[in-house]
Amino acid sequence: MDLDAISQHFFGTTDIDTLDPEALDAGRERVSIAFGTEREAGRRFALWAVLRATGEAPDPMQAFKDPREQRAARMYASAIGAAGADD
Repeated sequence: MDLDAISQHFFGTTDIDTLDPEALDAGRERVSIAFGTEREAGRRFALWAVLRATGEAPDPMQAFKDPREQRAARMYASAIGAAGADD
C-alpha cells in the first residue's frame, strides 16, 4: 500500500500534519474500521502502521493473531520508537 494513497483516502490529504484534531480523529476512525475488516495480511499491517504513526494502534499481541505478524509489529514499533528518539 502506498502511504500517500492511504493518507489521501482516509484523511483527505497527504499531509496529515496539517489536519485539525477533529479531522485527525475522523481519519483514525476510518483507518481503524478498515483495519478491523481487512483480511489481507500486508494491507492489515500497513493500516496498523498508519494507526501506530497517528498514536492509535492496538497492541501487536491483540492486533495480530499470527506470531510472525506480532513480532514484525513489535519490531516495527521498536524501530520507529528508536528513530523518534534521535529527533
